[in-house]
Amino acid sequence: MRVNWSYIKMIVLLSLVVFLFAFSSNRNGQRVITKPNVKFIGDDNLFITNETVSKLLIQNYRGVKNVPKETLVLNELENALKSNPMIKTAEVYVAVNGTLNAEIEQKTPIARVSTNASYYIDDEGLYMPLSDNYSARVPLVTGYIEKNNLKNVYKVASKINTDDFLKKNVIEIHQSVNKKIYLKLRQCKFLVQLGDVSFLDKKINNLKAFYQKNQKEKTLNNYSKVNLQFENQVVCTKT
Repeated sequence: MRVNWSYIKMIVLLSLVVFLFAFSSNRNGQRVITKPNVKFIGDDNLFITNETVSKLLIQNYRGVKNVPKETLVLNELENALKSNPMIKTAEVYVAVNGTLNAEIEQKTPIARVSTNASYYIDDEGLYMPLSDNYSARVPLVTGYIEKNNLKNVYKVASKINTDDFLKKNVIEIHQSVNKKIYLKLRQCKFLVQLGDVSFLDKKINNLKAFYQKNQKEKTLNNYSKVNLQFENQVVCTKT
């Protein structure tokens, strides 16, 4: 009887591959998780610390250090991190050497509410708490502010955040009881009355034109109020 050595070699090779895979998987699964490695993506100004993120990971997996890798539920850890109001996104994964890694993107504040409560409004119009670790230089929001109704203030703050002129000059957004918006500018005595947030781009362009003209003529301090609530005109009140 002739022995088919090619067939036998194929079976032996396949068995060896299966054995090595099973051995590697078992060993990898038994490798324990070490201290979490936290990486922040984006801005270097940290509102939440490395230690806080590590603590969140540990608390939400009953002491994640020295836990077998195979028992980790990474989605649950990600959701635990994202439940923190300062974290925008979180990705958690385990490296081959057993290191638990967390990549964190923080929320970005664009305005700071300063009324009977103090907190940030982030770049998605959502609540973000103040941080003991870092304070952002963003416009203050004052007046009549409802935490669950930030739409108008967010629209103005978002415009300020993306416009170089406004970002440089606007220091305060004020909302009255009837939802009218006012702006205070750096080193200017006059109050800017936006009114509602309709035709916002056109109103801001009118403000820029007024500012540049009067800055050139050195007459900015001659006014106490600049009214932009009328779509096609700027109405000024002199001091």
